[in-house]
Amino acid sequence: MNNVKTSMNNFVLNILIFLLLTVIIYLAYSVFIKLNMNEITETELRDYGTRAEIIQVEVLNGCGVSGIADRFTDFLRENDVDVVKTGNYIQFDIDETIVIDRIGNKANSDYVAELLNVREGNSITQINNDYFVDVTVIIGRDYFKQSPIKKE
Repeated sequence: MNNVKTSMNNFVLNILIFLLLTVIIYLAYSVFIKLNMNEITETELRDYGTRAEIIQVEVLNGCGVSGIADRFTDFLRENDVDVVKTGNYIQFDIDETIVIDRIGNKANSDYVAELLNVREGNSITQINNDYFVDVTVIIGRDYFKQSPIKKE
């Protein structure tokens, strides 16, 4: 009777070990895939090249001027850009307005930067799959030079 009980315990423990090893292998594979699939080369960025019909943008106030993000949002919406989020950036000491490509389609961020009259060097790429937007605009202290504010 004791041998049957010991055999049964060993059998259950072996099954648990097998299940744990399966889970560990699956997690290791997931990490491997996540690390290797996020790399986008410069060539892939250039080949993406055409801007989307609908560009989803978040507008963040990085200069601390009250209502400036709303003004930029209104301007972008008037120019058929889909602003899905407006708010404050984590700090209010950004000197120059920045346009950030979030998905690897530089044409989208270049279009938004051109609309806003943002200096060419201030359009960058920071791909992050956790964001649900195509482009992020961080309004800097140079907001008065941008199209929504600038008087022609």
